[in-house]
Amino acid sequence: MPDNIPNVQLRAWRNEHQLTRADMADRINATPAGIAERLNCDEERIRRWEAGEVSWPHTSYRLALTQLTGLQPEALGFRQNRRGQSRLIEATVMPPMDALRAEADLYGTMELAQQLQASDVGNGTLEALSEAVDLLCRAYPVVSAATLRDRTQKRLAQVNGLLGGRITLDQHRELLVITGWLTALLGCVHYDLGEREEAETARRAAYEMGRQVGHGELMGWAYEMSAWFALVEGRYEDVVTAARMGQAAAGQSSAMVQLTLQEARGLARIGDRREADKALTRGADILAKLPLPGNPDHHFVFDHAKWVFYAATAYTWLEDNDRAEEHALETIQMHTRPDGTSNAPMRVADAHIDLGIVHARRGDLDAAVGQGMAAFDIERKSLTDLVNRAGDLDRVLRQHYRCEALAQEFHERYVTARRALTAHRPELLD
Repeated sequence: MPDNIPNVQLRAWRNEHQLTRADMADRINATPAGIAERLNCDEERIRRWEAGEVSWPHTSYRLALTQLTGLQPEALGFRQNRRGQSRLIEATVMPPMDALRAEADLYGTMELAQQLQASDVGNGTLEALSEAVDLLCRAYPVVSAATLRDRTQKRLAQVNGLLGGRITLDQHRELLVITGWLTALLGCVHYDLGEREEAETARRAAYEMGRQVGHGELMGWAYEMSAWFALVEGRYEDVVTAARMGQAAAGQSSAMVQLTLQEARGLARIGDRREADKALTRGADILAKLPLPGNPDHHFVFDHAKWVFYAATAYTWLEDNDRAEEHALETIQMHTRPDGTSNAPMRVADAHIDLGIVHARRGDLDAAVGQGMAAFDIERKSLTDLVNRAGDLDRVLRQHYRCEALAQEFHERYVTARRALTAHRPELLD
């Protein structure tokens, strides 16, 4: 296209290191990110980068380039929002609340809209679609589950049209991976809304897509969803089984860390303190070996903040009150903005429940109920998780304070939430 601006910095770096385009592509695929993401960089992709046809590569390629060269994408000549290109969005500079708007903006570009309508994959389309999926996954913590479900279903219908179009085998594989991540996200929001059968159908579909293309991390997340469902439903042996099966598939990835932490939570529910502690430590060790994530708010990315959050609940269930309190307070602090709002409201809601349980065990009814009510007052929450965790606090309160008015007040709030979940009507909590 005539508006493309050649990327002279990238070409200069390649020439300085005496690499052909094919050599550079092979080295990108051999980076830790290339191996973890099963990147399929080739000579043609390098040519398009150097010609300026793609001004801002997909997140996985940006990370692989930095690992290969030691330079940030901007230092290699890449730029965001260059005129005449698909407007790929750099997620790390964008608050999660803006991710849904950015995703809509990306789909609104003329180039991508035309390609989707034509069921044809042109230059840059796969990168744009992958970036759009990343944006939806970043929106998960703060966008209403119903809104995200509807948007994800719409995108799946659009992307599925490409699978029957004029595509190569490699493009078919990449589209299956994109579809797999969208389907996994859809399963999560279905479950948040209490739509159990739809969630399981989506989870199985995501696993199958991962299996077809040999994508271990996608398969790992499908197992993680199974462990999560079992945890909420009280099937704790199944949590441990699913988590361990997923670890056999996930490789060194965020999915592996989350599966290890889910194993720890399942073991904590069973009361196996020794094995739960070992799983928590193992998860921390795996996490330490992973590169720092560029987008830690991405639903399928694990970072230190998420480890602290998972550990808080595990320690709560193990009745290790001091460590539970420490990790819950850290979770709230890490995810609370200066104006008092949260960038991870579901985690913060869970942390309030953990603190409520700790206070109840220590004999402070006022503080316990105050923390429980704070969890209900948080705007964006998974109703399924909220009801499950609120039930934990309600049981402790009724065990120790059954005749107290404050305990009864929280019980009534919990019962209302449970009815809202059963009726699939989150607005009943307002």
